Amino acid sequence: MPFNLPIALTWLRVAAIPLLVAVFYLPGNWLTPFEKNLIGTIIFVFAAITDWLDGFLARRMKQESAFGQFLDPVADKLIVAAALLVLLNMDRVQVWVALIIIGREITISALREWMALLGAGKSVAVHMVGKLKTTAQLVAIPFLLLNDTLFGWLNCAQLGTWLIWIASFLTLWSMFYYMQKALPQLVEKGK
Repeated sequence: MPFNLPIALTWLRVAAIPLLVAVFYLPGNWLTPFEKNLIGTIIFVFAAITDWLDGFLARRMKQESAFGQFLDPVADKLIVAAALLVLLNMDRVQVWVALIIIGREITISALREWMALLGAGKSVAVHMVGKLKTTAQLVAIPFLLLNDTLFGWLNCAQLGTWLIWIASFLTLWSMFYYMQKALPQLVEKGK
């Protein structure tokens, strides 16, 4: 298992998951609700920045590795799922949103593994629609975590809700896209 700066950043994203969850479950007299929301948002934004930064550095420093390509999307999926479960518990996101996003991640991960076993892993390689889905999620979730008014007029909860609905649509679209790309390979290999 290689270890370099990009992989270290990915591991930091994984390490941020229990911190993100814990901050919302600290005893009520340790932090105010606003402080919990703000700290949770900062942790998530830090994780989202490392998602971009680790890939950028891996390419720039020529330190791309199979392990890094495996760990990066796992870290992304874990932090998004953890944030969604926290938001669900706080009634800031609808159950159907969490089910669509988490269900899609499980489905596509399983599909990619199956396609790799069939020797057709490239047919479900990351596509632009998947990147748009990830971006929409990484923008929506901080607004939902913050759950406050910014600049006296920006309702973060409402904006976050609209953005997570858009992210849910993109999530479904990307799932159907990947399944449609894999279907011919599955039919061919099934003969």
